[in-house]
Amino acid sequence: MASADYMTVQMRLTAHYGSRHWRPGRKGLEELVLTILSQSTTDRNSGRAYITLRQQYPSWQDVAEATTAEVEAAIRVAGLANDKAQRIITVLTHPDVQAHGFSIDFLSDLTQADALAWLTAFNGIGPKTAACVLLFAYGMPILPVDTHIQRVAQRLGLVKGSNPERAHTILNQLVPSDQMYAAHMHLIQLGRQICHARTPQCTMCPLGDVCPSAQRHIDAPAP
Repeated sequence: MASADYMTVQMRLTAHYGSRHWRPGRKGLEELVLTILSQSTTDRNSGRAYITLRQQYPSWQDVAEATTAEVEAAIRVAGLANDKAQRIITVLTHPDVQAHGFSIDFLSDLTQADALAWLTAFNGIGPKTAACVLLFAYGMPILPVDTHIQRVAQRLGLVKGSNPERAHTILNQLVPSDQMYAAHMHLIQLGRQICHARTPQCTMCPLGDVCPSAQRHIDAPAP
């Protein structure tokens, strides 16, 4: 079975989950710190770490002036605490961030390519983390590709192989710019609720009849 047609995928998911439209949310720096904390952990743990960090250090300047060990202790629940603490402090002590009063809102005045380049210049901030900040904080048309979205896209035949950066490039070329937010929300919801890593619920999936992986799974003989 050939790969699924993306427009069919998006129409089916919109019908299944409803329309999704971007609205302003967190400020850019808040989104960046929270996304750094979310790397390689659950939303629950990253959320707990973020709350603890802000309770212990009410201002971003307070965080910037703390030691790496102090920030590490505050965010330990998120895992990889030393690496994440270093990344957060490196961002907060960057001259551009401090010159704008501990803000990265200047990114909204840059082209998307330049904003992406500024973010990914930091060690440990890759295309997915940068895309989350640009999409959620500033509404830029860029699709963050996490493990759920990559898995769904692979099973649909939209991307080949398991390289995350390649998947990011392909999907950002495939998805129309005005559908980036909806595509992210729909695909990640499908991955979390139905297209599980180990036991995909293919018979419940709104894409079951157009998904090559689902057809192989459904047609497979019982053990």
